[in-house]
Amino acid sequence: MSTEIKPKDFGEGSSSTRSEQNQQLVSAPAPLSRYESQKRRDWNTFGQYLKNQRPPVSLSHCNCNHVLEFLRYLDQFGKTKVHLLGCVFYGQPDPPAPCTCPLRQAWGSLDALIGRLRAAYEENGGSQENNPFGNGAIRVYLREVKDCQAKARGIPYKKKKKRKLPSKINDQEVKFSKQST
Repeated sequence: MSTEIKPKDFGEGSSSTRSEQNQQLVSAPAPLSRYESQKRRDWNTFGQYLKNQRPPVSLSHCNCNHVLEFLRYLDQFGKTKVHLLGCVFYGQPDPPAPCTCPLRQAWGSLDALIGRLRAAYEENGGSQENNPFGNGAIRVYLREVKDCQAKARGIPYKKKKKRKLPSKINDQEVKFSKQST
């Protein structure tokens, strides 16, 4: 005597089967945000880059030099024209004609990438103290890229000045000193 097990239809079955089915639907992971998707993709790309090194580099042996090499490697896929010092369009924000200067990764893209990788490193078990993406050498490199690209485009990045808000005490002191003179 053989017993045949038929798959149940959603309409069939007991309430326990329905609750199991509902729980499966509810426990499905929510889709990742754009930031989380980018962070995961960047993390996987960096991991693949380390594996492709000769000899391969494990994440535990990764340091800021590997990160800097990765950023330089990414330059070949850049879309931002960065004029060289000898180019006739160096320092011009909108050059009138094409030139042979290289395409590079934009500073803002690299800065955002490092932020995502820094967060991913810690989410994947790395300690904040040993995070190679937070190393001072990375910040120096990003600052140099920013300055170089700003000069090449002729558009300086200006730091926003913090406005000093007058306090009530200072206002009262000023009023008092005016009255006494």
